[in-house]
Amino acid sequence: MKVLLVGLNHRSAPVELREQLAVADPAEPLRKLVAGDEVDEAVLLSTCNRVEVVAMSRTPDAARQRLRSFFRRDLGGDGLPVAGDLSDHLYEFADAEAVRHVLRVASALDSMVIGEPQILGQTKEAYRTAVECEACGPILGRLFQTAFTTAKRVRTETRIAERPVSVARVAVELARRIFDDLADKRALLIGAGEMIEMALSALRGEGLESVSVANRTPERAEDLAARFGATAHGLDEVPGLLTHADVVLTCIGGDGAILTRDRVADALRARRKRPIFVIDLGVPRNAEPEINSLENVYLYDIDDLGAVTDENSRARQREAARGEAIVVEQQQRFDGWFAALRAVPTIRHLRDWAEEIRSAEVERAFGRLGLGPQAEEGVAALTRSIVNKIMHAPVSRLRREAEREEGMVYLEAARVLFDIDEGEPEDG
Repeated sequence: MKVLLVGLNHRSAPVELREQLAVADPAEPLRKLVAGDEVDEAVLLSTCNRVEVVAMSRTPDAARQRLRSFFRRDLGGDGLPVAGDLSDHLYEFADAEAVRHVLRVASALDSMVIGEPQILGQTKEAYRTAVECEACGPILGRLFQTAFTTAKRVRTETRIAERPVSVARVAVELARRIFDDLADKRALLIGAGEMIEMALSALRGEGLESVSVANRTPERAEDLAARFGATAHGLDEVPGLLTHADVVLTCIGGDGAILTRDRVADALRARRKRPIFVIDLGVPRNAEPEINSLENVYLYDIDDLGAVTDENSRARQREAARGEAIVVEQQQRFDGWFAALRAVPTIRHLRDWAEEIRSAEVERAFGRLGLGPQAEEGVAALTRSIVNKIMHAPVSRLRREAEREEGMVYLEAARVLFDIDEGEPEDG
């Protein structure tokens, strides 16, 4: 039995290829994959950054070929590159490496943004789908439960997700530090692009309720405002909106600064000098640097936030090293359990071998001795007890040793000593 993993991700394949292979509903491809003889169990994980299949097989060479064919024929469309081109983007892991990769993915140690929380939910959903379509069996079930435990430990025993690493999220985190509680504050967002949308989503997550969106194109401001329960405005309303804004995020194109020193000074006077936190994400800058000289104005531009995100990324990398140690520990536990499974066929054959000898010898003895039914049952029970006691020590030792990397030596020695021709049992 081998655990195999074949896939591609944001590091090995461009987004154009990942888009072709993305799967909205993995159930049908999984059913097709496990219907053949090559793959016994499988889980398919498909996200915007990766498409991976984890499989268990008793015929690993055939399974490898089937998995690569699965990517070419069962996931891709007509525009998929030829096999040679696809192979340049696929990676493949087996056994310990495959197990470690699954644990790292679930723990967000292999993500584009280390520590991001979405991947764990996506992994759980992939596992749930595989179970529901009966593609996931006991071995991969154990592996993914180990992955979920590992992810929980990494998140609780390290600080890998504490520091934000997106510019928009850092901006909101800085605002929260300045005002402690954002629930009673007002925000003004100038622009309606992706960065502003991300910041608005983060502000809502921090409990901020009063938000105004100002943009050159009123329709885009209205669309964004409608989705987040904010109010929409034109750029001509910015001076009036500034007088009520505690937090200002701006990211809008065009010539000339939207937030001039005079405009912000006027707003401060109307606010009776209550502080304004300005986050300028625009390139070119939307706020004149001189406003930072005003009392009770706190200005951060894109470079300031970039420095914070870089430091936070380095901090996450340091925490990731602690996470990797947890992954290794959890991998060793699974590897021990998985290795012990390899002892099952040998132990089963060994017990069957001893039972066949006992049964044959007892039957021959009964033919000679002419014992009654009650005596025969007593003799049979006695011989079964003797065989069980003789077998107990070697079987227990085989189980213990099988959990260690060197344990395969003991299994091989047992097969040779007792002349066991071990074929895989029909039930695996």
